[in-house]
Amino acid sequence: MLSIFKKEIRSFLSSLIAYVVIVVFLLIIGLFTWVFTDGNVLILGHANLDILFFMAPWVFTFLISAITMRSFSEELKQGTFEILSTKPITDIQIILGKFFASVALVVFALLPTVVYVYSIYKLGQPQGNLDMGATMGSYIGLLLLGASYVSIGLFASVITPNQIVAFILGLFLCFFFYVGFQQLSNLSLFGSYDSFVQNLGIQLHYDSISRGVVDSRDLAYFVSLIFTFISLTFLTLRRRI
Repeated sequence: MLSIFKKEIRSFLSSLIAYVVIVVFLLIIGLFTWVFTDGNVLILGHANLDILFFMAPWVFTFLISAITMRSFSEELKQGTFEILSTKPITDIQIILGKFFASVALVVFALLPTVVYVYSIYKLGQPQGNLDMGATMGSYIGLLLLGASYVSIGLFASVITPNQIVAFILGLFLCFFFYVGFQQLSNLSLFGSYDSFVQNLGIQLHYDSISRGVVDSRDLAYFVSLIFTFISLTFLTLRRRI
């Protein structure tokens, strides 16, 4: 697994993908946090990063789908996965290596935003007037959300050898799991099961953790979601080879 992880990281860093993803993410988040919208930090005048943690899941929907679309699609299209599968490494190790490499790229993208936290912390009146509990919870939630998106993106990538189709499918699935179940529950189509449908979506659990309360039920949800899509990726991959 470690060899696959290193291979994927080298692949990311040797192309423009990693740099474009990080720059685009920081640019969009930075503009919405400090410049765009009436809710940016400077206009709102509150010492918080709510706009950052509100926008990040939407930006991740596009960027993580772009990161993962080539994970399996490219190798399946070029026939290089068969060569990789002959090496002394299991399919699940290959999947996990690619998974953790993509998650690492998400972490690299998030690290520079610590500068925003420091800036808000120093600009607060009085200085340090920032809810660090909610901020740390939001970062944990964002990391779990990013890992969930990666698992979904890997599943989309293993379904088709076409990277564009994998991107669109990953984008749709990430979008649906983030907001789709929430919207379905709002329609009140399922009666007493509306709350169950709402709990199937990412948004409810992400918002819960972002309040600074890391509930075991929310952690269990994200772990289960990641496990489910990694398992689906494994099963789909076994059928293709």
